[in-house]
Amino acid sequence: MTSAGGPGEAAARRVEVVASGNGERLDLLVAAALDLSRTAAATLIANGHVLVGGRREKAGYRPRAGELLVAEVPAPPQRRAVEGEEIPLVVAYEDEHVLVVDKPAGMVVHPAPGNWTGTLVNALKGRGGPLSEGSEEGREGIVHRLDKETSGLLLVAKTDRAHRVLGADLAARRVRRRYAALCWGHLDTDHVTVDRPIARDPRDRKRMAIVSGGRPAKTDFVRLARFDAGDLLRAHLHTGRTHQIRVHLSSLGHPVMGDDTYGGGGGRRLLGLAPRRHFLHAAWLVFRHPVSGEELDLRSPLPADLRRAAQAAAGPGVLDPDADPLDSFDFFRPDP
Repeated sequence: MTSAGGPGEAAARRVEVVASGNGERLDLLVAAALDLSRTAAATLIANGHVLVGGRREKAGYRPRAGELLVAEVPAPPQRRAVEGEEIPLVVAYEDEHVLVVDKPAGMVVHPAPGNWTGTLVNALKGRGGPLSEGSEEGREGIVHRLDKETSGLLLVAKTDRAHRVLGADLAARRVRRRYAALCWGHLDTDHVTVDRPIARDPRDRKRMAIVSGGRPAKTDFVRLARFDAGDLLRAHLHTGRTHQIRVHLSSLGHPVMGDDTYGGGGGRRLLGLAPRRHFLHAAWLVFRHPVSGEELDLRSPLPADLRRAAQAAAGPGVLDPDADPLDSFDFFRPDP
């Protein structure tokens, strides 16, 4: 087993679990205990960082009731410095306190293993100017996130004060976020609210799932148009859980078109979408300025690939090729 690091070094994580003997595999038990993917848990087991009753076992071993599992994650390597990069950004709003970026699909928000460069934070640092400290190094300025393949409006704080105010407003649900989504199939009614908790999927730690005891999550869906293969929706986030819209729509049996992770990947060919692109766009953001208190109402039209996809879903001659489908279907109408 790997021991904890010395003074000034990050310590290893160590967890002890007494097996209940219900027949679950060792890699699944370790993944759940350490909040890891099954693959990462299997790697720990193979490298001797997991002992069962003081001995090594394979990932498929099924511990007996009462056996003690000791799992330890080695200390992570020192975090890499995040360098600024000259990456063009579309800016929807900017002053000395706050910045709103219209993020393209395919851009990761902050650096992480596998994505150390080309992220939004790299681009923000490359622009120069102040950014709030954020929650940790590598997340400077980031108030909230969008999934890699989700496009649209994203808040960035330039000062720590702005970050604190915007973070509090998000937590109090004073920031209004509306997303455009195209889902497989048809909702039962024009208005649907999903209020179901979300957490890591215990069987696949790279996914999220509806899990009893997960974090509360609530989304309102309004159908704007009904096409042959699916519905164009406006989604209103009351909370901001990872993959929330995607998980909630999948739980209804109507996943986002193009979403491989949650069952909607088959819609990509129908819509002509690029690989790993799903039809989800953060189109409307309304919030109070963190210093002046002025209400800011920012809107982002559908990007070209989603506009073409909407036209494909609607069929020939239904949509004006020169108009934003969001305007055509009254996406930006005020809530009643």
